Amino acid sequence: MYVIDLRQLELKHLVALDAVAAEGTFARAADRLGYTQSAVSQQIAALERLLGVPVFDRPGGPRPVVLTPLGAELLERSRELLARVDAMSLELDLFRTGSAGKLSIGTFQSASAMLLPKIVARMRQQFPSIEMHVIESDDEEVLIKALSTGEVEVSFLVGEAPSAAESVHLFDDPFVLVARPDQFPEGPVRPEQFADEPMIGQHPNACQLAGEAGLRAAGITPNYVYRTNDNSTVTAMVRAGMGVAVMPFLCVEPEDPRVALHNIEPPIPERSIVLAWRQNRTRSPAAARFVELATEISRDLSGQRRAIA
Repeated sequence: MYVIDLRQLELKHLVALDAVAAEGTFARAADRLGYTQSAVSQQIAALERLLGVPVFDRPGGPRPVVLTPLGAELLERSRELLARVDAMSLELDLFRTGSAGKLSIGTFQSASAMLLPKIVARMRQQFPSIEMHVIESDDEEVLIKALSTGEVEVSFLVGEAPSAAESVHLFDDPFVLVARPDQFPEGPVRPEQFADEPMIGQHPNACQLAGEAGLRAAGITPNYVYRTNDNSTVTAMVRAGMGVAVMPFLCVEPEDPRVALHNIEPPIPERSIVLAWRQNRTRSPAAARFVELATEISRDLSGQRRAIA
Protein backbone atom coordinates (compact mmCIF):
# COMPACT_ATOMS: atom_id res chain seq x y z
CA MET A 1 0.00 0.00 0.00
CA TYR A 2 1.38 3.40 -1.04
CA VAL A 3 1.72 5.88 1.82
CA ILE A 4 2.03 9.59 1.02
CA ASP A 5 5.17 11.08 2.56
CA LEU A 6 5.13 14.89 2.48
CA ARG A 7 8.61 15.32 3.89
CA GLN A 8 9.89 15.77 0.32
CA LEU A 9 7.23 18.37 -0.45
CA GLU A 10 8.55 21.79 -1.47
CA LEU A 11 6.74 25.11 -1.40
CA LYS A 12 7.39 25.57 -5.12
CA HIS A 13 5.19 22.51 -5.78
CA LEU A 14 2.30 24.16 -3.94
CA VAL A 15 2.88 27.51 -5.63
CA ALA A 16 2.62 25.80 -9.02
CA LEU A 17 -0.53 23.92 -7.93
CA ASP A 18 -2.17 27.18 -6.84
CA ALA A 19 -1.25 28.99 -10.06
CA VAL A 20 -2.48 26.23 -12.38
CA ALA A 21 -5.73 25.87 -10.44
CA ALA A 22 -6.31 29.62 -10.59
CA GLU A 23 -5.42 30.06 -14.27
CA GLY A 24 -6.81 26.81 -15.67
CA THR A 25 -3.87 26.11 -17.97
CA PHE A 26 -0.18 25.45 -17.55
CA ALA A 27 0.67 28.21 -20.04
CA ARG A 28 -1.22 30.94 -18.18
CA ALA A 29 0.14 29.67 -14.84
CA ALA A 30 3.67 29.97 -16.26
CA ASP A 31 2.97 33.58 -17.33
CA ARG A 32 1.62 34.37 -13.86
CA LEU A 33 4.68 32.96 -12.12
CA GLY A 34 7.27 34.16 -14.61
CA TYR A 35 8.35 30.58 -15.34
CA THR A 36 8.50 28.57 -18.52
CA GLN A 37 5.57 26.24 -19.18
CA SER A 38 7.87 23.23 -18.96
CA ALA A 39 9.06 24.36 -15.50
CA VAL A 40 5.46 24.50 -14.24
CA SER A 41 4.75 21.09 -15.78
CA GLN A 42 7.81 19.68 -14.03
CA GLN A 43 6.67 21.01 -10.66
CA ILE A 44 3.20 19.49 -11.04
CA ALA A 45 4.70 16.20 -12.26
CA ALA A 46 7.02 16.10 -9.24
CA LEU A 47 4.06 16.76 -6.94
CA GLU A 48 2.03 13.96 -8.52
CA ARG A 49 4.94 11.53 -8.19
CA LEU A 50 5.20 12.44 -4.53
CA LEU A 51 1.46 11.88 -3.98
CA GLY A 52 1.22 8.83 -6.18
CA VAL A 53 -1.96 10.17 -7.87
CA PRO A 54 -2.83 13.00 -10.30
CA VAL A 55 -3.84 16.41 -8.95
CA PHE A 56 -5.35 17.54 -12.28
CA ASP A 57 -7.50 15.88 -14.90
CA ARG A 58 -6.16 16.95 -18.30
CA PRO A 59 -8.92 16.88 -20.94
CA GLY A 60 -6.48 17.95 -23.67
CA GLY A 61 -6.76 20.68 -26.29
CA PRO A 62 -7.70 24.21 -25.28
CA ARG A 63 -9.97 23.08 -22.46
CA PRO A 64 -8.78 23.99 -18.92
CA VAL A 65 -7.41 21.40 -16.56
CA VAL A 66 -9.63 20.38 -13.64
CA LEU A 67 -8.59 19.50 -10.10
CA THR A 68 -9.04 15.91 -9.04
CA PRO A 69 -10.75 15.34 -5.66
CA LEU A 70 -7.37 14.87 -3.99
CA GLY A 71 -6.02 17.90 -5.85
CA ALA A 72 -8.91 20.03 -4.56
CA GLU A 73 -8.29 18.86 -0.99
CA LEU A 74 -4.58 19.58 -1.34
CA LEU A 75 -5.22 23.02 -2.84
CA GLU A 76 -7.39 24.08 0.10
CA ARG A 77 -4.72 23.08 2.58
CA SER A 78 -1.95 24.49 0.38
CA ARG A 79 -3.52 27.94 0.28
CA GLU A 80 -3.77 27.96 4.07
CA LEU A 81 -0.11 27.01 4.30
CA LEU A 82 1.00 29.55 1.68
CA ALA A 83 -0.92 32.29 3.49
CA ARG A 84 0.89 31.39 6.69
CA VAL A 85 4.23 31.40 4.87
CA ASP A 86 3.46 34.86 3.44
CA ALA A 87 2.53 36.13 6.90
CA MET A 88 5.69 34.61 8.36
CA SER A 89 7.79 36.23 5.63
CA LEU A 90 6.32 39.62 6.47
CA GLU A 91 6.83 39.13 10.20
CA LEU A 92 10.44 38.02 9.74
CA ASP A 93 11.16 40.94 7.44
CA LEU A 94 9.77 43.34 10.02
CA PHE A 95 11.87 41.62 12.69
CA ARG A 96 14.98 41.78 10.49
CA THR A 97 14.61 45.54 10.06
CA GLY A 98 13.78 46.09 13.74
CA SER A 99 10.23 47.19 12.94
CA ALA A 100 8.63 44.39 14.94
CA GLY A 101 9.47 41.71 17.44
CA LYS A 102 9.97 41.47 21.18
CA LEU A 103 12.57 43.02 23.43
CA SER A 104 13.07 42.21 27.12
CA ILE A 105 14.94 44.81 29.17
CA GLY A 106 16.51 44.60 32.61
CA THR A 107 16.61 47.81 34.61
CA PHE A 108 16.83 49.33 38.07
CA GLN A 109 14.67 52.00 39.69
CA SER A 110 16.51 55.18 38.70
CA ALA A 111 17.18 53.98 35.14
CA SER A 112 13.48 53.07 34.86
CA ALA A 113 12.48 56.59 35.86
CA MET A 114 15.04 58.74 34.07
CA LEU A 115 16.40 56.76 31.10
CA LEU A 116 13.92 54.11 30.07
CA PRO A 117 10.88 56.33 29.29
CA LYS A 118 12.90 58.48 26.89
CA ILE A 119 14.36 55.45 25.12
CA VAL A 120 11.02 53.63 24.89
CA ALA A 121 9.30 56.75 23.55
CA ARG A 122 11.87 57.00 20.75
CA MET A 123 11.58 53.27 20.04
CA ARG A 124 7.79 53.58 19.79
CA GLN A 125 8.09 56.46 17.34
CA GLN A 126 10.36 54.50 15.04
CA PHE A 127 9.09 50.94 15.60
CA PRO A 128 5.50 51.02 16.92
CA SER A 129 5.03 47.26 16.56
CA ILE A 130 7.85 46.22 18.91
CA GLU A 131 6.62 44.60 22.12
CA MET A 132 8.82 45.54 25.08
CA HIS A 133 8.92 43.75 28.43
CA VAL A 134 10.74 45.12 31.48
CA ILE A 135 12.18 43.35 34.51
CA GLU A 136 13.07 45.83 37.27
CA SER A 137 15.20 45.16 40.32
CA ASP A 138 17.60 47.16 42.46
CA ASP A 139 19.41 43.89 43.18
CA GLU A 140 22.26 43.73 40.68
CA GLU A 141 22.49 39.94 40.96
CA VAL A 142 18.88 39.58 39.83
CA LEU A 143 19.59 41.59 36.68
CA ILE A 144 22.83 39.73 35.94
CA LYS A 145 21.07 36.38 36.29
CA ALA A 146 18.23 37.51 34.01
CA LEU A 147 20.81 38.56 31.43
CA SER A 148 22.84 35.35 31.66
CA THR A 149 19.77 33.11 31.29
CA GLY A 150 18.38 35.10 28.37
CA GLU A 151 15.35 36.27 30.33
CA VAL A 152 16.33 39.77 29.22
CA GLU A 153 18.28 40.64 26.08
CA VAL A 154 19.76 43.88 27.38
CA SER A 155 20.11 45.25 30.90
CA PHE A 156 21.15 48.45 32.60
CA LEU A 157 23.77 47.72 35.27
CA VAL A 158 25.83 49.69 37.78
CA GLY A 159 29.56 49.14 37.59
CA GLU A 160 31.31 46.65 35.34
CA ALA A 161 29.32 44.12 33.36
CA PRO A 162 30.00 40.43 34.14
CA SER A 163 32.69 38.66 32.12
CA ALA A 164 30.07 36.74 30.11
CA ALA A 165 28.55 39.98 28.82
CA GLU A 166 29.46 42.80 26.48
CA SER A 167 28.53 46.35 27.40
CA VAL A 168 28.64 50.00 26.48
CA HIS A 169 29.45 52.64 29.07
CA LEU A 170 26.62 55.17 29.18
CA PHE A 171 27.87 57.71 31.72
CA ASP A 172 29.31 58.19 35.19
CA ASP A 173 26.60 59.07 37.69
CA PRO A 174 27.77 61.47 40.43
CA PHE A 175 26.35 61.72 43.93
CA VAL A 176 24.67 65.09 44.52
CA LEU A 177 23.16 66.84 47.50
CA VAL A 178 19.39 67.23 47.24
CA ALA A 179 18.09 70.14 49.30
CA ARG A 180 15.32 72.70 49.36
CA PRO A 181 15.85 75.76 47.14
CA ASP A 182 17.82 78.53 48.90
CA GLN A 183 18.82 76.14 51.70
CA PHE A 184 22.44 76.45 50.56
CA PRO A 185 24.22 79.01 48.36
CA GLU A 186 24.36 78.19 44.67
CA GLY A 187 27.25 76.06 43.57
CA PRO A 188 29.04 73.07 45.08
CA VAL A 189 28.75 72.32 48.79
CA ARG A 190 31.25 70.72 51.11
CA PRO A 191 30.17 67.83 53.38
CA GLU A 192 30.76 69.90 56.51
CA GLN A 193 28.14 72.39 55.30
CA PHE A 194 25.37 69.81 55.71
CA ALA A 195 26.97 67.66 58.42
CA ASP A 196 24.41 68.72 61.03
CA GLU A 197 21.37 68.42 58.77
CA PRO A 198 18.92 65.53 59.25
CA MET A 199 19.17 63.21 56.27
CA ILE A 200 16.77 61.20 54.16
CA GLY A 201 18.11 57.98 52.68
CA GLN A 202 17.31 54.56 51.37
CA HIS A 203 17.44 51.27 53.19
CA PRO A 204 20.90 49.72 52.82
CA ASN A 205 21.68 48.76 49.22
CA ALA A 206 24.81 49.05 47.10
CA CYS A 207 24.09 52.62 46.06
CA GLN A 208 23.09 53.83 49.52
CA LEU A 209 26.09 52.19 51.15
CA ALA A 210 28.43 53.79 48.61
CA GLY A 211 27.01 57.22 49.42
CA GLU A 212 27.31 56.65 53.16
CA ALA A 213 30.90 55.42 52.75
CA GLY A 214 31.73 58.58 50.82
CA LEU A 215 30.32 60.76 53.59
CA ARG A 216 32.20 58.87 56.29
CA ALA A 217 35.40 59.18 54.26
CA ALA A 218 34.83 62.95 54.42
CA GLY A 219 34.50 62.74 58.19
CA ILE A 220 30.69 62.96 58.27
CA THR A 221 28.47 60.63 60.28
CA PRO A 222 25.07 61.02 58.59
CA ASN A 223 22.00 61.35 60.80
CA TYR A 224 19.25 59.51 58.94
CA VAL A 225 15.76 60.37 60.19
CA TYR A 226 13.84 58.58 57.43
CA ARG A 227 14.60 55.73 55.04
CA THR A 228 12.66 54.42 52.07
CA ASN A 229 13.40 52.32 49.00
CA ASP A 230 11.59 54.75 46.69
CA ASN A 231 13.60 57.55 45.08
CA SER A 232 10.60 59.83 44.62
CA THR A 233 9.72 59.48 48.31
CA VAL A 234 13.23 60.58 49.27
CA THR A 235 12.89 63.80 47.26
CA ALA A 236 9.34 64.33 48.53
CA MET A 237 10.66 64.25 52.09
CA VAL A 238 13.33 66.79 51.15
CA ARG A 239 10.66 69.04 49.63
CA ALA A 240 8.68 68.74 52.87
CA GLY A 241 11.65 70.07 54.82
CA MET A 242 12.43 66.85 56.67
CA GLY A 243 16.09 66.90 55.72
CA VAL A 244 18.59 66.67 52.87
CA ALA A 245 19.63 63.67 50.80
CA VAL A 246 22.77 62.48 49.08
CA MET A 247 21.74 60.56 45.97
CA PRO A 248 23.09 59.68 42.54
CA PHE A 249 22.07 62.28 39.96
CA LEU A 250 20.08 59.68 38.03
CA CYS A 251 17.79 59.19 41.04
CA VAL A 252 16.52 62.78 40.97
CA GLU A 253 14.37 64.72 38.50
CA PRO A 254 16.77 67.54 37.54
CA GLU A 255 13.99 69.83 36.30
CA ASP A 256 12.06 69.78 39.60
CA PRO A 257 12.03 73.43 40.79
CA ARG A 258 11.03 72.37 44.30
CA VAL A 259 14.48 70.99 45.08
CA ALA A 260 18.01 72.17 44.42
CA LEU A 261 20.82 69.87 43.33
CA HIS A 262 24.38 70.65 44.37
CA ASN A 263 27.64 69.01 43.43
CA ILE A 264 29.56 67.77 46.46
CA GLU A 265 33.21 68.85 46.87
CA PRO A 266 35.27 66.80 47.23
CA PRO A 267 33.08 64.41 45.26
CA ILE A 268 31.94 61.00 46.38
CA PRO A 269 33.18 58.42 43.82
CA GLU A 270 30.75 58.25 40.91
CA ARG A 271 28.92 55.09 39.94
CA SER A 272 29.32 53.83 36.37
CA ILE A 273 26.13 53.12 34.40
CA VAL A 274 26.43 50.55 31.61
CA LEU A 275 24.09 48.76 29.24
CA ALA A 276 24.97 45.08 28.82
CA TRP A 277 24.02 42.16 26.59
CA ARG A 278 25.17 38.54 26.38
CA GLN A 279 28.60 37.94 24.93
CA ASN A 280 28.95 36.16 21.58
CA ARG A 281 25.20 36.38 20.91
CA THR A 282 23.70 38.12 17.92
CA ARG A 283 21.55 41.00 19.13
CA SER A 284 18.11 41.40 17.63
CA PRO A 285 17.69 44.54 15.47
CA ALA A 286 15.43 45.94 18.20
CA ALA A 287 18.12 45.40 20.84
CA ALA A 288 20.78 46.97 18.62
CA ARG A 289 18.62 50.06 18.12
CA PHE A 290 17.85 50.19 21.84
CA VAL A 291 21.59 50.32 22.58
CA GLU A 292 22.06 53.14 20.05
CA LEU A 293 19.22 55.20 21.54
CA ALA A 294 20.39 54.57 25.10
CA THR A 295 23.83 55.89 24.15
CA GLU A 296 22.37 59.01 22.51
CA ILE A 297 19.99 59.82 25.36
CA SER A 298 22.65 59.18 28.00
CA ARG A 299 24.85 61.73 26.26
CA ASP A 300 22.06 64.30 26.62
CA LEU A 301 21.61 63.36 30.28
CA SER A 302 25.33 63.83 30.89
CA GLY A 303 24.94 67.37 29.59
CA GLN A 304 22.20 68.01 32.15
CA ARG A 305 24.45 66.65 34.88
CA ARG A 306 27.22 69.09 33.99
CA ALA A 307 24.74 71.97 34.22
CA ILE A 308 23.72 71.48 37.87
CA ALA A 309 24.77 73.88 40.61
